[in-house]
Amino acid sequence: MKPNKPDYEVGYGKPPKSARFTKGKSGNPKGRPKGKPNLEAAILRALGAKVVINENGRRRTVTKLEAAMMQLANKAAGGDLRAFSLAATLTRLAEDRIQQEVSTKTCLQDADKQVLQGLMQRIEATTKGDSNESGPEQ
Repeated sequence: MKPNKPDYEVGYGKPPKSARFTKGKSGNPKGRPKGKPNLEAAILRALGAKVVINENGRRRTVTKLEAAMMQLANKAAGGDLRAFSLAATLTRLAEDRIQQEVSTKTCLQDADKQVLQGLMQRIEATTKGDSNESGPEQ
């Protein structure tokens, strides 16, 4: 008889106790692999990168998107028609987006008002029903 014979069978799907997961150690030490960034994430990361600009003799840190919009506005103000057209289009898009956000907020408020009016009508109906109902007097 062997002296180190375990009291269980070792084989496929039954590793020895020394090779099993130990307490405090992860079963997946490397973790889930990072995925590839999609196009939207790559564009937002690139436009969100910070750059240092000189404005009126002062150094300022802004995002690349802000720097590009400043250059576009400067070109449009300088008489570049293509830059002016693009700036006007971007302004219209921004204003439309702001209007949509405001309209969704007001729609929620209108819906809330309708719910409250419905509740008030129910309360009034039940209170009128209680006062109108008079049982037989004894």
